[in-house]
Amino acid sequence: MFTGLVEAIGTIDRVTENDFGREFRVRCPWNDLALGESIALNGACLTVRSTDNGWFVVAAVTTTLERTTMGSWAVGTPVNLERAMKLGDRLGGHLVQGHVDGVGTVRHIQRLGSALLQDILVPEELERLVVPHGSIAVDGVSLTVNRLPAPGVVQVSLIEWTEHHTTLGRLQPGDRVHLEADVIGKYVQALIAPYQAP
Repeated sequence: MFTGLVEAIGTIDRVTENDFGREFRVRCPWNDLALGESIALNGACLTVRSTDNGWFVVAAVTTTLERTTMGSWAVGTPVNLERAMKLGDRLGGHLVQGHVDGVGTVRHIQRLGSALLQDILVPEELERLVVPHGSIAVDGVSLTVNRLPAPGVVQVSLIEWTEHHTTLGRLQPGDRVHLEADVIGKYVQALIAPYQAP
């Protein structure tokens, strides 16, 4: 479980193909990672397979590569990093599982005072799980839905801290991002589904 508060920006410094998918070695600021530890990379929960001072290795199986943007990650790609939360930690963002529900595409970016507004096209199956002023994770970053400007479009507003301390400030129109809807909405949808008209 994560909170969507990015702790560091890591950098992919090695990509290895294998029969099961791909392995990524990631540069990071940590020297105390444990084997088997969970880390969210752009919001996707992966397991530490090996580690040493300032780096760790994770693997993404074929299914994960198909459902995320990881197939396009290369040496030099920056990624948002968050270690799994500890019981008793402050929940400063929202409950983020580290499961990518879909991939969105940045449609439009606009500066409005100190805020950076980003309009993101979302897959149809995620659209019904998003509500104004609700929560959504974009590349692992906990954000509030600013508004829904058009069908299939979610607008988020980045404060200066988020813009400069995550990868979101580097996004350009056309870039693809990981999306995770609020888990509460997903449970509500599953619970009411049997009672909805076909």
